[in-house]
Amino acid sequence: MKTFTIALITLLVIMPINTYSLDDYWSATGHRVVGEIADNYINGKTKRALKKLLKSQSLAFASTFGDEIKSDRRYNKFYTWHYINMPLDMNYEDSNKNPEGDLVTGINYCIQVIKDEKASDEDKAFYLKLLIHFIGDLHQPMHVGLEEDKGGNDFKVQWFYEDSNLHRVWDSQMIESYGMSFSELADNADVLTKQEVKDIQKGTLIDWVNETHQLTRKVYENVKPDDNLRYRYSYDNFGIVRSQLQIAGIRLAKVLNELF
Repeated sequence: MKTFTIALITLLVIMPINTYSLDDYWSATGHRVVGEIADNYINGKTKRALKKLLKSQSLAFASTFGDEIKSDRRYNKFYTWHYINMPLDMNYEDSNKNPEGDLVTGINYCIQVIKDEKASDEDKAFYLKLLIHFIGDLHQPMHVGLEEDKGGNDFKVQWFYEDSNLHRVWDSQMIESYGMSFSELADNADVLTKQEVKDIQKGTLIDWVNETHQLTRKVYENVKPDDNLRYRYSYDNFGIVRSQLQIAGIRLAKVLNELF
């Protein structure tokens, strides 16, 4: 018992203290959907460059890297790069920026390293995997949420009578409750015309942030603390989840094609 207590105290001491809880990301399934969809829209030159840097790992495989390294204190500086906090009635340009950085900071830095001819392939691969992850995070509405409830992590609700929070519902519970693998979800994405794909890929990174934030407003408007969210909530909102995963994949492909 004494050994267990010492081990527990040690774990608590070394665990990083962050603004968000461990629920602040798309589930592994969601990120893999984004990677799998992106793979359908990247060109041959990009595929070859990715194969070299990722050592033949797929985009779906690499997409969860940004969350996997959260358990390593060496990477604490990247933690705030997974999200943006801003009021519901404000756009990114006018909002107060986190001095430690945010999603925009993270995405731009990753692009900068990948473009740097002096950067090593090892560094490029590291930031490429982060970039893949961050583009996915950017399209989860609760990643552009309110600071006061930590992007919905402190917004307590129930999911089918089990204690949960609004962030977790959007990150993982709607996706996992649907019961499809990442490849099944990607294979069943909406069929889009070339023009529709071009329209999705229009705009700047900041435009994409503000677009996601419009959805964030709707999420907050349509639920109250302690609501018991069940089939009806999923029926009303899972289409948005699927759409955001597809949009993220298509935009990730655009970013990668422009890089390589």
